[in-house]
Amino acid sequence: MISNKTISSKKSLNEELTFIAAEVSRLSKLLTKYRANIPIAYLKDEGLRKAYLTYYLPSNLLKIYLPLKELSSHQKDIFSKGHLRILDIGSGPGSATLGALEFFSRLEKRPVLEFTAADHVAENLKDAAKLFASYKQHCRINASLHTVKATVEKLKPFLEGRYDLIILSNVLNELFRSDEERIAKRIDVLNEIMKRFLTDDGSCIIIEPALHDTSREMLLVRDGLLAHGFHVYSPCLINRNCPALVHQKDWCHEDVPWEPPALVKEIDKLAGLRKDSLKFSYITLRKDSLSLADIYGADSFRIVSEPIISKGKVEFYLCGKEGRRLIVRLDKDKSPANESFDALKRGDIVRFDNLLDEGKRYKVGEKTSVTAKNT
Repeated sequence: MISNKTISSKKSLNEELTFIAAEVSRLSKLLTKYRANIPIAYLKDEGLRKAYLTYYLPSNLLKIYLPLKELSSHQKDIFSKGHLRILDIGSGPGSATLGALEFFSRLEKRPVLEFTAADHVAENLKDAAKLFASYKQHCRINASLHTVKATVEKLKPFLEGRYDLIILSNVLNELFRSDEERIAKRIDVLNEIMKRFLTDDGSCIIIEPALHDTSREMLLVRDGLLAHGFHVYSPCLINRNCPALVHQKDWCHEDVPWEPPALVKEIDKLAGLRKDSLKFSYITLRKDSLSLADIYGADSFRIVSEPIISKGKVEFYLCGKEGRRLIVRLDKDKSPANESFDALKRGDIVRFDNLLDEGKRYKVGEKTSVTAKNT
């Protein structure tokens, strides 16, 4: 027999879930359709903060995995130090910090981690501290967290020493948002922070929303920092101005498979959303010249689109030393040598032998061999 108390409890749970779903829907619109109107300190809003912690944080913390995995795969053993100092700028409630904590806890050799989380919203830092303490117990890794209440522009006086890893997750697009000179100012701020506070063998990871405008602005900042002497580690396999900026419609983002928790799926149903993969744009920069190209070779390409399938052919956009170009394989040219072309997906790194260059595009012929690597 179901008691009145049980019915009341279920009703309260459903009401809470309905409330969160409504707040998630509101936050989703602010982060996309109405992005220009989003308040600077929007997570001060209790409803939006609850929506973020419940719905967005579980996926956002995982977005740091890909750039960290790419760094850890380098033959120079980038994370070999016994002690790593990590600065999370504009940390919010600590999404990237928690993701990094989980990532390093899964390594065979676990470094001691010293995190500094900086944010201008006090409520975010309180949530970050609580979540960090909980995750640290789960991960069982030697780690500490120091929090700093400051904006990105006024952060420098609060920092000491240098950091092995500097992270800006969903922060860059919020800097000087309404300023016509925002790209130049973002470049100046990052250039100063990285030159002063990043170790000579350290990395800076910038993660941005998978939106056309925010991604292109990140790429403009990327090119500006290259002009200041920094180097691209990933996802690019080239260390020159981004070819995606040549045409206004082009941009780059990742789309990583993800199995959402049951709660996220339920909120999706109520809010009319679908968070079935991790979509984001990112760039990893260093002071030295280490690069993914050291691992995969200068002749490798990154797949930067979904497959474009039409009658008689399959196409992708890829990026490599010759820039961003289309590649095609006609169905009639399918062979055992190139059959892995069918399995390519956005983000894969691939090498070709006997690739045909037709000028405006590459062509996979019957004798072209295809070797793909999933980073």
